[in-house]
Amino acid sequence: MADRPTHLDESGRARMVDVSEKPETMREAIAGGRVRMSRDAFAAAREGGGPKGDIRAVAEIAGVMAGKRTSDLIPLCHPLALSSLKVEVAPREEDASFVVTARAKTTGPTGVEMEALTAVAVACLTIYDMLKAIDREMIIEDVKLLAKSGGASGDFTRGAP
Repeated sequence: MADRPTHLDESGRARMVDVSEKPETMREAIAGGRVRMSRDAFAAAREGGGPKGDIRAVAEIAGVMAGKRTSDLIPLCHPLALSSLKVEVAPREEDASFVVTARAKTTGPTGVEMEALTAVAVACLTIYDMLKAIDREMIIEDVKLLAKSGGASGDFTRGAP
């Protein structure tokens, strides 16, 4: 294995990184994002209703489903056996938004950052889809990695010194 894994082969062409010689370790990633909306859309979603039903429950399930299929959606991403993937959608009254958080875990040779980020992005898109009849001006924002642990690159916490 090369000193530093790369997505480029000897000819400079894109390929999946070979992780076969990397040790399996416990890995975890947390990602977050937010959907801001009108007060009317927020009220409908917060009460569990909306034109398409229980927004929070459906968005959480959609996020889990997407996170499990990350390698089908992101080119060159390794298929991973996730040991845990949890998506939470929480209302934020002060700015009429929903905060989405995903926590992904695995024991393997590569990390789960992409699975957590994919889960958040799809959950946010699901919220948009389910409320677009009320508010087409919703804003999906701040989709980002919040923390990760495990692996050779070490731990990361957003905003940590």
